[in-house]
Amino acid sequence: MISHLKSMGIDGIEGYPVSVECFISNGLPAFEVVGLPDVSVKEARERVRAAIKTSGLRFPPSRITVNLAPANTKKSGTLYDLPILLGILAAQGMIRLPDEQSAFLGELSLEGKLRPIPGVLPMAIAAVKAGIHTLYVPMQNAPEATLAEGLTVIPVFSVPQLLAHLAGTPTITPQPKWERTEAPRETPDFKDVMGQENAKRALEIAAAGGHNILMVGPPGSGKSMLAKRLPSILPEMTPAESLEVTQIHSIMGLVDPESPLVTVRPFRSPHHTVTAPGLAGGGTVPKPGEISLAHRGVLFLDELPEFRKESMEVLRQPLEDGVVTITRASGTETYPCEFMLVCAMNPCRCGWYGDPSGRCTCSEQSVQNYVGRISGPLLDRIDIIIEVPAVSFDELRERKEGEPSAAIRDRVNAARAIQHRRFADTPILSNAHMGPEQLREFCMLSKDCAELMREAFERLGLTARSYDRILKVARTIADLEGEEEIGLTHLAEAIQYRTYQIGRNQII
Repeated sequence: MISHLKSMGIDGIEGYPVSVECFISNGLPAFEVVGLPDVSVKEARERVRAAIKTSGLRFPPSRITVNLAPANTKKSGTLYDLPILLGILAAQGMIRLPDEQSAFLGELSLEGKLRPIPGVLPMAIAAVKAGIHTLYVPMQNAPEATLAEGLTVIPVFSVPQLLAHLAGTPTITPQPKWERTEAPRETPDFKDVMGQENAKRALEIAAAGGHNILMVGPPGSGKSMLAKRLPSILPEMTPAESLEVTQIHSIMGLVDPESPLVTVRPFRSPHHTVTAPGLAGGGTVPKPGEISLAHRGVLFLDELPEFRKESMEVLRQPLEDGVVTITRASGTETYPCEFMLVCAMNPCRCGWYGDPSGRCTCSEQSVQNYVGRISGPLLDRIDIIIEVPAVSFDELRERKEGEPSAAIRDRVNAARAIQHRRFADTPILSNAHMGPEQLREFCMLSKDCAELMREAFERLGLTARSYDRILKVARTIADLEGEEEIGLTHLAEAIQYRTYQIGRNQII
């Protein structure tokens, strides 16, 4: 008395097929799950036992052995409840499993109802690659599973309903493919921002080239307000990007059952008390962190100097590589994390250093210590730094509506279109991700520009990384102007974004 059926598993953000084998033999009653199950999988024994009995079925008083193959891969989560239950029933000859290639996923309640599980989309995509035609999932997960092309999705509400479907009386109607019908979620608009034209210009350049940016200014000057409006001027996500981001959010259980596809670029704003594993990812079973949840979107770090040093430094490698690798005793996982880093900070601890009102109470040493909390290597990975001064009374009183995000986004899209044509045969998506080869080809400087760059390099003490980042920003500014070559004005503006000083602190 042995049964075989298919399920799926998660490894990082990739799914893989799992074979569920159930063997019922004579002997003292026992129920064992093998195949490197974690605690949540082992607890399936009690949920399955209760669900079988509350569904009006007989639980066998025999020795039950369930194997989850491949047996050398760690299994975690509650998704194996349903296939284990069906395996026990099939091994007793109480049900007949489908003839077609099918897989089953789902967590059981004690009364036999199915509860939603995380990670359904990557498992559904892997099921298609494994040749599985039909996927049985909890009803709440069914719209998400239909995002995988070429798969019949059966939404299951309860065990009795599924058993009736397998017996053919009555059958469950397959879930129709999810289609977006509602309008995209509205994001805050730049027209609400009064003044701050220089900051808006810097954010437009950052959006056009995918550059990292740091805003420095006193409390209440609008740094957070500006950052929250950045997604409204970023290009819309492509279908491939939406699917990629949705898989990461699916693993974390953040997908909306009513609208499962992520179509708006993520905006993540963790509190400054976040730990290094909270940013990079971690846990006993490695899970994505904030930088991966911000993939293809924006990671906003407000009050940057208040973050723990180890939390800030963990960003250095992901900013360069676009991926983060997490190693734990249970295994090693690599998650994508290509994001725009947007930071905001006050010029000192009280926030008012350099303000004309003279209200700053910080000593020069205090200011130096505060700014010094941010390491040079991290600042070296920031392309643009801009001052965000306090808004004047006249600007507040005038209440003049600013330029809307739609107009800015049109210019950003035009610049991105130039970059897409430029990098058409490469995996590069924007100027910020250019490598040495692309810099040599697309960022050639004229004699006058080279002299200006030499002067800036020597006077500011720039590093090789800073030099490359200035070229990338200058290339983006030229793209916004529709120019094929980098000019003196483009380069001068890019250099300006690398020079900012607070007291004796040259922070870029």
